[in-house]
Amino acid sequence: MEIKQFIEENMENIKADLATLVSYNSVYSDDVAPFGSNNRKVLDKALELMEAKGLKTTNDEYYCGFGETGEGEKLIGILAHLDVVPAGEGWNSDPFQMIEKDGYFIGRGVTDDKGGAVASMYALKYLIDEKYPFKKRVRLILGCNEETGSACIAHYVSNYGHIDCGFTPDGDFPGIYAEKGMLMANLVGHKTKIKSIKGGEASNVVCKKVTAVLPAGSFDEDKFKKYLMDKGLSFEIEKGDDITVTVNGVAAHASTPDLGVNAFNHLMEALYYADLNDPFVDWIHKNFALTVHGELLGYEKIADEISNTSINLGVMDKQGDDIVVSLDMRFPVKSNCATVSEYMKISEGSNEVVITELTEPLYFDVNNPMIKALKKAYEDVTGDKESQMEAIGGGTYAKAIHNCIAFGDEFAGENNHIHDANECQSIESFKKQIEIYVQAIKNLNEAEI
Repeated sequence: MEIKQFIEENMENIKADLATLVSYNSVYSDDVAPFGSNNRKVLDKALELMEAKGLKTTNDEYYCGFGETGEGEKLIGILAHLDVVPAGEGWNSDPFQMIEKDGYFIGRGVTDDKGGAVASMYALKYLIDEKYPFKKRVRLILGCNEETGSACIAHYVSNYGHIDCGFTPDGDFPGIYAEKGMLMANLVGHKTKIKSIKGGEASNVVCKKVTAVLPAGSFDEDKFKKYLMDKGLSFEIEKGDDITVTVNGVAAHASTPDLGVNAFNHLMEALYYADLNDPFVDWIHKNFALTVHGELLGYEKIADEISNTSINLGVMDKQGDDIVVSLDMRFPVKSNCATVSEYMKISEGSNEVVITELTEPLYFDVNNPMIKALKKAYEDVTGDKESQMEAIGGGTYAKAIHNCIAFGDEFAGENNHIHDANECQSIESFKKQIEIYVQAIKNLNEAEI
């Protein structure tokens, strides 16, 4: 059977499987180890779906699970994730009840990355149904912690080792040959006039909304309002014994902070220009202000011909007497953790940076046999020989396991609103994705890797 016919004949089942996985609010939780009860439930369901398609399944202690087919010593790995970022505000429909509208699937995870998981399942089902002659084993690995650290794949690697070649359907076509390094930190202010602050949905999402409480009379309200109005931002001010201010921005992925509007950065700038005279606000203004590429810290010195630095301040809270703000940095693929850490030594007075995680960049030569096999799959299915593989700021499972790159599932020119409200997936693109993955598995199976 031709792959296009297979997809059309199975489309109702494909939709049902994707809708089922989307229905689980699989945001990280600490209610049940290792990543929450909903992540356990969605993994159970995903393993059930894989087994029904002819894959032999294994549950890796609820860190991740996998389904396998084929035979041989070499292992092709496909790594997708079932956890999602919080839904956040602004949805036009229930984020955990997938709908179809205007040729799109809409729901949290339809692109990132439950869509990638389902597309990979059906690519493997097609090959199994067609009795394709595998020379290598193929393992679809589904993790439950990609959005909050990828401890799932670290656990998998410790138990099962690395793969010989493969991809993660959690990026862009025609593929990603390089990923920036990552530095995660907390900015801590031990002394501030701000009585409370709450904002952000996740460290890897540009802060869309932040609310702070300050003493009455502590800043110039007219200057505060003027700053925000000049920037075209919406805001609210409530007066009482204290003043409560709320600033609204625009969410985006932390790897592309310039595509969003960070409400926290603007709140800090508004308070700075409104003469709050606060040590934490002054420190944020000095080192970050509205910059997103580390310009005030000197990071332009390590930019290379492939990539630069991006910085996102994502989640903020008042913990006791301290303000704690998460920092998510993506740094150039030809730099390293030691170098970027030096530039982040900006602790000063009552303010400090606490680095919590460092990840080295990922880089493959575009002439690598695995890279060429995947790119050819994209070209043969789409006919597009002009688009080139790219380097990105996003971090995927490719950093957590050897011999892997991100390959799909977003096509050039699409905006699937990943990590934002109304996340969507073009149905026609989704069908094309399954075709590409079938050919990619075939190419990797035949490649001398």
